[in-house]
Amino acid sequence: MKRTATLIAFAATCLASLSAKPVPTILSTDIGSDIDDTWALAHILRSPELDLKMVLTETGEALYRGQVTGKVLEAANRTDVEIALGKDYGVMGDQHRHQGPWVKNYDLASYPGTVHQDGIQAFIDFVKATDGPINVIAIGPPPSLAAALKQAPEIAEKCHFYGMHGSFDLGYGGSPQISAETNVRVDPDAFRTVIAAKWLSKTLTPLDTCGLFYLGGENYHRIWSATDDDLLRSVIENYCVWAPRVPWMECEFFATQSSTLFDDIAVYMAYDGSLLNYEEITFSVTDDGYTLRDPAGPYTAKVAISWKDMEACQDFLTKRLLGN
Repeated sequence: MKRTATLIAFAATCLASLSAKPVPTILSTDIGSDIDDTWALAHILRSPELDLKMVLTETGEALYRGQVTGKVLEAANRTDVEIALGKDYGVMGDQHRHQGPWVKNYDLASYPGTVHQDGIQAFIDFVKATDGPINVIAIGPPPSLAAALKQAPEIAEKCHFYGMHGSFDLGYGGSPQISAETNVRVDPDAFRTVIAAKWLSKTLTPLDTCGLFYLGGENYHRIWSATDDDLLRSVIENYCVWAPRVPWMECEFFATQSSTLFDDIAVYMAYDGSLLNYEEITFSVTDDGYTLRDPAGPYTAKVAISWKDMEACQDFLTKRLLGN
């Protein structure tokens, strides 16, 4: 009975969100490292509530991340989306370009849409020129986003922030031992800058919820089998390239289920999120990347701390990605 009530409430929320005007949305992403960013980009592109305007690259070789973004956007026929190249730290090396073979022959200069070499300024200019509210979905370590906020802190006041960051009660794989979650650990100072900003609202999905989420069974089989869908084909192609190239992945795994789709939960929260339980948490951020519950801490956010019905969300995401 409880699950039926949850699903009815979820359906009502979905119908209400579909009737609203799509919200201008910016994705801040380290796409090209973990495959979940590629799934998340496809998720946004299949979400009518979100009007994706710009992708801001994060953490590392901006050209490579721009290539992955551009090729996915072309597959989706969405070259109206601008690509903003963020902070660059030089050439990463082939061993870190986990989706590199997929874009080996892709020339970002041929992208039919706009590519901003100074992505940080482009992000600032877009927010200033756009009537709010704007959604900012951050699914990677955020040094580019932090640089924009340091340069123009007032832009946060026009935006809702949704981030895939932190670990409060559970660590990776549902461990009862909390983890230094990667998107915080890579650059704790950047995360501190971002979470301290005066956003219209700030909502996080930590490992407690996003670290448990994946697609398997019939849901995954339906995605895998969607051979006539160019966008989903690009996701699966990337997955097949990525899986043998990362040290933490069992290669045979990708034929039967997705890897953990951390980032999709940040996307889901930006237009619905009703299948999650939230808690207002005050916390501190350590220099080694832990987010610690701390009543005297300097940061407070709305946190998706547990699931109401993860299975329903898995079914829903599958249908959404398939365009159903």
